[in-house]
Amino acid sequence: MISTNALYTDLSEYYDLMCRDINYLAQSSAVHRLHRMLGNSSYYHLDLACGTGSHIRHFLDLGYQCSGLDLNQPMLELARARCPQAHFILQNMCHFTLDKQVDLITCFLYSVHYSGSINSLQQCIASVFQALTAGGLFVFNAVNKNTICNQSAVRHSTQLDNSHFVFESGWHYSGEGEQQALKLSIARTSADITQVWQDQHPMVAVSFAELQALLCPYFEVHILAHDYDKITPWDTAAGNALFACVKRGN
Repeated sequence: MISTNALYTDLSEYYDLMCRDINYLAQSSAVHRLHRMLGNSSYYHLDLACGTGSHIRHFLDLGYQCSGLDLNQPMLELARARCPQAHFILQNMCHFTLDKQVDLITCFLYSVHYSGSINSLQQCIASVFQALTAGGLFVFNAVNKNTICNQSAVRHSTQLDNSHFVFESGWHYSGEGEQQALKLSIARTSADITQVWQDQHPMVAVSFAELQALLCPYFEVHILAHDYDKITPWDTAAGNALFACVKRGN
């Protein structure tokens, strides 16, 4: 067992491999459509927990001026190589500051849960509010703690060079409190030798009602279906959703 940061530092070169099934273009394009519908007319963009910059690459192609923020320096180095036109910041998303406000802030891949606690999530939301221009848009996806199935997991495998990788992840919630976990397992087999990394990331657990209550003092909140192909309202039953939040006031 190794720490969260050590895992991602040691395996930062495999991060894109772990996420290769994610349709970054579809996600970025959907948020671009939301920004045109709900946001203001300017194109300064910040991606929180940006990882290796895969979303930013598409926002740059869509005409945005982009920045990325992450806590992991090796990830940011890979992001800079992928997106040399963008600006990258080593900061904590729960209490960050910017030199200049932006018009769109995104936080993909359920990364808002890395806030870890309700208090830290409140700080993150307040930081986002301060970082946005008038009418700016905050878009992120989240999971409802009340719908988590502890037996469910997502698994995929792939090849890189002469190694075979198996990635598995799943949510776990005890049923009470403000902490849930993201359980992650990565196995690499090369020359008949298998190495396994296992980790458990502490994440903040919230219901969608609780999350909406945290957001409403700062934003006009739209809860949408977790579907990047079409924009439709959340059905009130699904356990994950896309939140599109328009900054209130000036």
